[in-house]
Amino acid sequence: QVQLVESGGGLVQAGGSLTLSCAASGRTFSNYAMGWFRQAPGKEREFVAAMSRSGSSTYYADSVKGRFTISRGGAKNTVYLQMNSLKPEDTADYYCAADSRYSLVLDSRYTYWGQGTQVTVSS
Repeated sequence: QVQLVESGGGLVQAGGSLTLSCAASGRTFSNYAMGWFRQAPGKEREFVAAMSRSGSSTYYADSVKGRFTISRGGAKNTVYLQMNSLKPEDTADYYCAADSRYSLVLDSRYTYWGQGTQVTVSS
């Protein structure tokens, strides 16, 4: 069982930056494909970013491409989502996800999910 805990959310002005962290309890992410998703109020959860199990490939939703970066660090126990040039439409609850079955997952088929961290971008 993998437990994921997100942190780093908060309130930021448009144009600002935040870095979200996702820590795995007692595991390293080296054998897991990782992803970030978000869900805005009244909307469905949507894909934001993903990293392959090897860490060699990353993918982003068109809406965040060039502004967000997914990465691993902290002895591969932590996955980050660096968010720059934030916009009010980025306001949502952000979730990290992990899966060991596939090398890369670009949809919601992940096995493990965190509880989410809230990001609010004011205009």
